[in-house]
Amino acid sequence: HEEKRIAEVRRECKFLIALGTCATAGGIQALRNFTDTTRLAETVYAHPEYLHYLDKVTPVSAHVPVDMEIWGCPVNKYMVLEAIAALLQNRKPNFPPYSVCMECKRSGAVCVLVSQGIPCVGPATQAGCGAICPSNGRGCYGCFGPWSAANLDSLAPTLKSMERYPGEAVRLLRNFSGYAPAFRKAADAINK
Repeated sequence: HEEKRIAEVRRECKFLIALGTCATAGGIQALRNFTDTTRLAETVYAHPEYLHYLDKVTPVSAHVPVDMEIWGCPVNKYMVLEAIAALLQNRKPNFPPYSVCMECKRSGAVCVLVSQGIPCVGPATQAGCGAICPSNGRGCYGCFGPWSAANLDSLAPTLKSMERYPGEAVRLLRNFSGYAPAFRKAADAINK
């Protein structure tokens, strides 16, 4: 029913914005795309036959044309306001053209990847969160999706070499934005 609903929304609107990581890449629910959902349901629920769920989670753009995507889990309210202002002024929105690493540097946060050997996808993640995770001593989970200029061919093997437990790099890339094509490709490459 959601596919029909979004198609109806698309027909009735002039401009469609996919808002948040759930709308742009399936969000945390997209983790089911990497496992057997039937097995999970049978393991967790006493009566899985009563459940109704999708076998695969997809972004809105997989079903209808989307005019703009604003990533984030949660979204950055200033980016939403910038998108609205840009629409009203008939211009392209001015979103940060850099990765989370720049936000770390601007806030004075010490790089957890370099200084502590903590796997972090900040170098490949679009800025917008304010570097919340690295500023609190943990690696970036990629909530704001892949940065357009990311070098995941280099970062993915580096993350793999820094794993603190088997499979950590793949789990990190398949987290919030794991169904985004760039993160999915990088995770698949190191999961061979």
